[in-house]
Amino acid sequence: MKFHELRINTNDLSVGDINIPAFFLLFLIMWCASFVTVVSAQEITSRAAVAMDAATGRVLYAKNPDNFLMPASTTKLMTALVVLDRARLSDVVTVSKRAAKTPPTKVGLKEGDRVTIETLLQAALIKSANDAAVALAEAVAGTEEEFVNLMNNKAVELGAENTRFINANGLPGEGQHITAYDLAKIMRVAIQSPVLREILNKRVTEVSTQSGRTVLITNTNKLLWHDEDIVGGKTGYTRQARHCLVCVGSRENETIIVAVLGAPSRGMLWRESENLMAFGSKVMNHQEEPEVYLTKSGYDPAMVTKASYTKKSKKKKKRSRHTHRRMI
Repeated sequence: MKFHELRINTNDLSVGDINIPAFFLLFLIMWCASFVTVVSAQEITSRAAVAMDAATGRVLYAKNPDNFLMPASTTKLMTALVVLDRARLSDVVTVSKRAAKTPPTKVGLKEGDRVTIETLLQAALIKSANDAAVALAEAVAGTEEEFVNLMNNKAVELGAENTRFINANGLPGEGQHITAYDLAKIMRVAIQSPVLREILNKRVTEVSTQSGRTVLITNTNKLLWHDEDIVGGKTGYTRQARHCLVCVGSRENETIIVAVLGAPSRGMLWRESENLMAFGSKVMNHQEEPEVYLTKSGYDPAMVTKASYTKKSKKKKKRSRHTHRRMI
């Protein structure tokens, strides 16, 4: 990557016979620069990121690709893959009390509700509903704990060797981790499924119980609304994981996967994902060379505390540092 030094005199500058104030010229330069995609270790503020050629698995860009980080709700991609291995979309599931009470993001399932596997997959992947993810796990394996074993076996099967799950929804806890490289690998498999590709591409849909109760849900992946090249993705967020996204972009004959973990804000998550998608496209078109950056932004997953959602007493005004807000 080339770096250029820009020097501007504080005195008025001239272009031809026209005198231009230095501050105005600087403004023009900054305005023009805002339209240029630049990707570097300094530009990508997320903890880790990977851009990958979906067809070949070739890495086009990477920042800390093998750092152990928390997956948040990107976990639900693996949940969906395991479910499709072992259940039919038309199978009907009875929601348990445990699933219905899983915090914090929910689709509003109630104990005893009867819903199809397809409905639960849509709720888990589009709205990122934790109650739906747990209901899926229990439907396939009897218990979430047994389902997690299937998830971890599937990770090994896919070559995601630096990934370990402890639940079906991505809520944080000791020992749960993923890498940006593994997440891109998992998405590479997921988009080969016509069912998952269709679900991940939906902006808005309705999900219904067998009794006829209907809920309108909106996709948490906002890139679907303003980037026509994005064909699907899965978001994630907890306070410890920060903002996460794995998405797929397709233009002409190329399909690129971008995985971003630990973005500092939602806006930065969208921006860096789009920049990485654009950079990956340039690499595939021989306009840039693949780049890999390593920093010290990782951390030990063993230090992660389990999420807690206990109700607080009115007398206590301070929030526990182990309490996590909504996860999407």
